[in-house]
Amino acid sequence: MQQPQIPPPSEGEIYIGAIGDKNGDFHHVILLPGDNGDATWQAQMDWAKSIGGDLPNRVEQAMLWANFRDQFQKDWYWSNEVHHRESGWAWCQNFDGGCQGCLHQSYELRARAVRRLPL
Repeated sequence: MQQPQIPPPSEGEIYIGAIGDKNGDFHHVILLPGDNGDATWQAQMDWAKSIGGDLPNRVEQAMLWANFRDQFQKDWYWSNEVHHRESGWAWCQNFDGGCQGCLHQSYELRARAVRRLPL
């Protein structure tokens, strides 16, 4: 069986690894350069899209915390996941202590964007 090729990251990007989702689909995760200052969840979602990316999901954020926390300020960062029961709330990751939490989308937190490439 041939091993999948890891795509070369563009300048300033960091290859994070491959990860699967709940449907059994796998993709590569690449951290895009740049750290966006405090803004609401929707503003950060729009920012990530404007640079060709997306905010990481909660699993990706845990992987980033485990292996690439030095690429983040010691602060809270938005994920792209909304809370499944609480309208207007979204998940976030603390890159100081490592915990995840859920805050109202009107709070202003930092953001980093990722791009995903299917395996």
